[in-house]
Amino acid sequence: MSYFGRGGRGGSSDTEAGINRFGTLAEVRGYWEGLRKATDLPRRDEIDPRGIVGALENTFLLERVAPGVARFRLAGMQLHDLMGMDVRGMPLTALIDPAGRSRISDQLESVFAGPGTMEVWLEAERGLGRPALEARMVLLPLTGTRGVVDLALGCIAIQGAMGRAPRRFAISGIMAERIERRSTERRNVRREEDDRREPVPVAPMAGMAEMAMTFTPAFPPRSPRGKPNLRLVHSRD
Repeated sequence: MSYFGRGGRGGSSDTEAGINRFGTLAEVRGYWEGLRKATDLPRRDEIDPRGIVGALENTFLLERVAPGVARFRLAGMQLHDLMGMDVRGMPLTALIDPAGRSRISDQLESVFAGPGTMEVWLEAERGLGRPALEARMVLLPLTGTRGVVDLALGCIAIQGAMGRAPRRFAISGIMAERIERRSTERRNVRREEDDRREPVPVAPMAGMAEMAMTFTPAFPPRSPRGKPNLRLVHSRD
């Protein structure tokens, strides 16, 4: 799949772009939150484009390739229209003017290493054929196939006329939020401690769910053929 696509709306005009387009950020953020399990992050293979059909053209997938550097692996048509070309393989900083690239690179590492979420307020450069254009972008970390946080689900929403491509942005604000997670190592330690615990006696009327967690039946070894282990003895007084 080259792009996430344009969803089910069949394209959008510059006028439509200015009507409540920031709502797509909430759609993608809500979908990502819905995939989280307790304090764990969503996995890449859990992302289904059908879950964010209303925001597909604004959505993209980033891959971390070095500290502070991430490139587009998938991108919706909104990014294609902004840059006037296919952005797959390009770094995220291609959207940012040169003065702001080091700033976003520094903050970008917190998304993967934190891990954490990041929301960015953007304002496009102006010029001939390039009218006022604002944008907001959100980056949400994902666990990749290797079990490490090296991917991010992103969404960019614009407000204003697209104008002549490419459009690059100055950063007007960044908000980063760290995500509290239970580390894999800590979970493994707890599992090993549980394995070393003595079995807990179960009350006769305990529920089946509780019994499954605290009691494991042990079957005696089968006796060899021939002489039986037990004999029935009658005692008469």
